[in-house]
Amino acid sequence: MSEDRSSNEPKSWLNKLTQAFAHEPKNRQELLEVLREAHQNKLLDSEALAIVEGAIQVADLQVRDIMVPRSQMISIKANQTPREFLPSIIEAAHSRYPVVGESLDDVIGILLAKDLLPLVLLSEQPNFNIKDVLRPATFVPESKRLNVLLREFRANHNHMAVIIDEYGGVAGLVTIEDVLEQIVGDIEDEHDVEEDSYVKPLPSGDFLVKALTPINSFNESFDTTFSDDEYDTVGGLVMSAFGHLPKRNEVTEIGEFRFRVLNADSRRIHLLRLTPLVR
Repeated sequence: MSEDRSSNEPKSWLNKLTQAFAHEPKNRQELLEVLREAHQNKLLDSEALAIVEGAIQVADLQVRDIMVPRSQMISIKANQTPREFLPSIIEAAHSRYPVVGESLDDVIGILLAKDLLPLVLLSEQPNFNIKDVLRPATFVPESKRLNVLLREFRANHNHMAVIIDEYGGVAGLVTIEDVLEQIVGDIEDEHDVEEDSYVKPLPSGDFLVKALTPINSFNESFDTTFSDDEYDTVGGLVMSAFGHLPKRNEVTEIGEFRFRVLNADSRRIHLLRLTPLVR
């Protein structure tokens, strides 16, 4: 009899999940709770849960939350010669670059690295004019929601947008990869949190937390009592919970919090997304 009960257990949880959806969760938070319960009961693996969570919560984020800020932008001046700007392109290894006129606020177009291939074949191009190979720039406000921007990227076949602040100045830039990585967890940069801040609240109730946040500061922000005897930073605490250097999108739970790795490299964690498990 015990074997029959165990063999029916997955089916029973599937029935519960089906019943939960049949009752139509009243809000996004209830839907997330159903999905997390499904994960706890082995109906969804961690990677699938993280992707679904990202897809649901992406509507809570605005462009300003993930943009590469103005100070970090790699741009090309329209009056530069190929000899002057090619070293920067080779070093950065990006596929697209904003081209500016007199200042960063004067974006005149987007340069695709592939459009420079003729320069490789021809040693000299005395009549080269960068404006001849530029693509039109797309401008969006800082407040645009990511789900709307993703829909526009797909509809217009654009891959990069220049972000404009309330005064009409350039605030930063964002790519379609940046938006998609909010869903799959593969974020390039840790520019989501202000330089002078360790923690940034999100509309969903989650938080973006820099891994370098001192544990004492974290305790003050979240009224917790994590010890700093062994580790000075939240990144060290989270790495200890994993037992290894985690990859992007890995998830662990510590106390009453779920930590999702948003940005990490081969040496350390950079940025985390924190979800309170008890609200």
